[in-house]
Amino acid sequence: MWVRIAAAALVVASPATAQTRPDQQAFFGLYKQLVETDTTLSKGSCTQAAAQIGARLKAAGFADADLTYFSVPEHPREGGLVAQLPGTDARLKPMLLLGHLDVVEAKREDWQRDPFTLVEEGGYYYARGSADMKAMVAIWADTLIRFRQTGYKPKRTIKMALTCGEETTFAWNGAEWLAKNKPDLVAAEFVLNEGGGGRLDERGNKQVLAVQVGEKAAQNYTFTATNPGGHSSQPLPVNAIYQLADALKAVQAHSFPVTFTDTTRAFFTASARATGGETGAAITRLLADPRDAGADAIVSRDKAFHSTLRTTCVATVLNAGHAENALPQRATANVNCRIFPGESVDGTLAKLKELAGPAVTVTANQPVRPTAIPPKLDPRIIGPITTVAAKHFPGIPILPLMSTGATDGIFLQAIGIPVYGVPGMFGDRDGNGAHGLNERVRVRSVYEGRDYLYDLVKAYAG
Repeated sequence: MWVRIAAAALVVASPATAQTRPDQQAFFGLYKQLVETDTTLSKGSCTQAAAQIGARLKAAGFADADLTYFSVPEHPREGGLVAQLPGTDARLKPMLLLGHLDVVEAKREDWQRDPFTLVEEGGYYYARGSADMKAMVAIWADTLIRFRQTGYKPKRTIKMALTCGEETTFAWNGAEWLAKNKPDLVAAEFVLNEGGGGRLDERGNKQVLAVQVGEKAAQNYTFTATNPGGHSSQPLPVNAIYQLADALKAVQAHSFPVTFTDTTRAFFTASARATGGETGAAITRLLADPRDAGADAIVSRDKAFHSTLRTTCVATVLNAGHAENALPQRATANVNCRIFPGESVDGTLAKLKELAGPAVTVTANQPVRPTAIPPKLDPRIIGPITTVAAKHFPGIPILPLMSTGATDGIFLQAIGIPVYGVPGMFGDRDGNGAHGLNERVRVRSVYEGRDYLYDLVKAYAG
């Protein structure tokens, strides 16, 4: 079986070899320029970042016909780029490298360093987007540049789509726009995306390499309670805040049913062996009977396991009342759900309405994302990952993983293209500050990941 996991399988990290080769120096220039180009929604420009990468591709020998820039008039700074390196075998469908250019907002006053200056310190690169996900975007572009410069001719056409809007739910989303308006431009047999990756222990030793095979769909819902209100000196039993609180407590108390996909079943089968003890035995029981509430209670002590087993919904934003001395006329809350593959936005809405009761209205917020469709554990995809990983990271176990978050891959899955989050870069257990303060990535991880992903793309294309 291709899935292997062992808690004892640790390999001590080798010293970094960053920027010692000319090709690494060229990559660093691309990576640094990309990171230092502000691509936040508030004041940045993905369009500028796409143009800069396009200029590098053209300088490497790509023709104008191989580069397609896209945007819409309403969002001129949120554009992107689709590039392609034509293959030699028309019988093979293209492959697509997907990456988002936008990053989460970052305030200089909150960071120890300028978030839009790439700083190397203590074996890390620090900057917003250094990890999520400009390192991989730079690797995708760098790979195509190296292929063109060395004269490599893939059998399979290699496409690359760099988009904007992934990090902000209400932003114009380039991947969604391509899927709906230019499906032929991104048509492919499969997509390689973010989502996979390696995990390091606290000493920097490699532990496991994960392949993302499927993800949840993110969807927000609004809970609203209304009331005529009145003077606070004469309170009533019915109160919009209390009604909303009761509805949210009902959501808190509810656990959606345990569900498995092929990916999560493989993940938990391997996890049961690696974990052992009471939790390992409970996982085995749950795999045999997803309705085993006792086993679920034990396994769900681990928040990651709990979220991987089911749809989850949690209150994230509250807004209530209009004056200190008045009974509230309106109370609202945002409930953020991560919907398990195969389950629907409408089905989750129905359950939330049931939990909220008749006094509170529940609506699905726009935009409504597509239903998550889990791709298959396809040996044609997993095989090259395993083979190339054995060369670059010998002895490191490989594990299939369903992301409890969401990526732009969901829009490509919606038009029938399977998406896989490929591994390559190893990260720290704390998530490397992605979406938070002082985001960072190990220098060694970037350059090891670059070499691994270059060989992986070549394996699929050749």
